Amino acid sequence: AQPLLPLAVLQAAHCQMIKDLSACLLGQNLRVDCRYENKTDNPLTYEFSITKDNRKHIIQSTMNVPENIYRSRANVTMHRNLVCLHLQSFTTSDEGVYMCELRVTNDYTGNQIKNITVIKDKLEKCAGFSLLIQNTSWLLLLLLSLPLLQAVDFVSL
Repeated sequence: AQPLLPLAVLQAAHCQMIKDLSACLLGQNLRVDCRYENKTDNPLTYEFSITKDNRKHIIQSTMNVPENIYRSRANVTMHRNLVCLHLQSFTTSDEGVYMCELRVTNDYTGNQIKNITVIKDKLEKCAGFSLLIQNTSWLLLLLLSLPLLQAVDFVSL
């Protein structure tokens, strides 16, 4: 039973894993969904970038400074197990290889990175119901956590 110990330590250190990276068009805007599996409550940092003409451009990031041409057009929303990049007024000049990079504080496995090639003519429209499902589960989580919050309040009294 002795050799199992290091394996258990390795599993505990591996906190998050990018499961899926997808892109779709929402009107004139590009949405890039970076889904991950999270096994910890440690803070999550992210970086969305694009590589075109063999150059990497940072779109939005909590690790590095985003480039001006993207900063005003891009924003990121975070849901449970999902980091979403929204890029407004998406045109063919925004085509390229998009990269999602995630890092969890105190995760010793290093950064998680996934790429997706985005070409305007090949993009599908975003499904409206997927966001509704996410919001519903978020609402459900909120409702389920209310008794927990009240219990915490009661303890602090």
